[in-house]
Amino acid sequence: MKRIGVLTSGGDAPGMNAAIRSVVRYAVHNKIEVIGIFRGYAGLINEELKELNHRSVSNIINRGGTMLKTARCDEFLTEEGQRRAVQAIKKNKIDGLVLIGGDGTYRGGIELVKKWHLSCIGIPGTIDNDLNGTDSAIGCDTAVNTALEAIDKIRDTSTSMERIFVIEVMGREYGFIALQVALGGGAEEVLLPEKKFDFPRMCDEIVEGNIRGKVSWIIIVAEGAHLPDGQIAKAQDIAKKITEMTGLETREVVLGHIQRGGIPTARDRILATRLGAAAVELLMNGQNGKAVGVISDDINVVDLEFAVTKKELKVDNFYRLIKILT
Repeated sequence: MKRIGVLTSGGDAPGMNAAIRSVVRYAVHNKIEVIGIFRGYAGLINEELKELNHRSVSNIINRGGTMLKTARCDEFLTEEGQRRAVQAIKKNKIDGLVLIGGDGTYRGGIELVKKWHLSCIGIPGTIDNDLNGTDSAIGCDTAVNTALEAIDKIRDTSTSMERIFVIEVMGREYGFIALQVALGGGAEEVLLPEKKFDFPRMCDEIVEGNIRGKVSWIIIVAEGAHLPDGQIAKAQDIAKKITEMTGLETREVVLGHIQRGGIPTARDRILATRLGAAAVELLMNGQNGKAVGVISDDINVVDLEFAVTKKELKVDNFYRLIKILT
């Protein structure tokens, strides 16, 4: 292993820069050249490449986003797109790739390994934390803390103005962020993709609480949650329906992409640093088609194909505690 490439792909996640820094410096320490691939698989196809050294990654450990930029690439889903990417890899004498990203990034790596016989190692970088083989993905801790900070501020207004607030957070297919911030933020209710939801029951609870003197209510909604009729549970629609059913003033807030940005937490920086070094170590040892992660604070290695299988979110105990503490 004389030269490796590193890229970030898909949605950005706080801590990606720390992972890039770790990959570059650990590789250079072991006399391996590193090629930075800009804008993910699109940049690989278009040969947006630059050699990185120890100084290239100075002062990025505390920065959000990714210095390598990121993009989603439909062209890479085609055989011709993959062929061009492989040609760029061979032309630039890249012996292995470190892929930092989520489900789509890993699936791209699986194609490169199985169809084109290239060496790829995945590092989980996704705020959704929906990849198997790791307790935490890079960025999820920061995203939860960012959402919590916003919710704490909204709660001040909710209490002062005696209103119900419906707050939508990211999590299209996996309700990790919503479940975490609902418990950590003291929310009264949470809507998740993984759990059927009883809308009339919630409205009855709101009315009963109001009669008892409860003046505010925080409801967290994962962007991929569904209502009983199968419709996506948009915060605006939920707020309107609550007002119609309870007669109480309701407001909606969509946190959106604010959750992707910001300074990574210590936990995300440390995780990214450990996983970056572990990924390079795997390539040096001839491993291929693997993803690194942490289980119970120990480095864990799984097949990329296992990493992208549906990850179970254990909802019941968390949800029960949220309702008990309402």
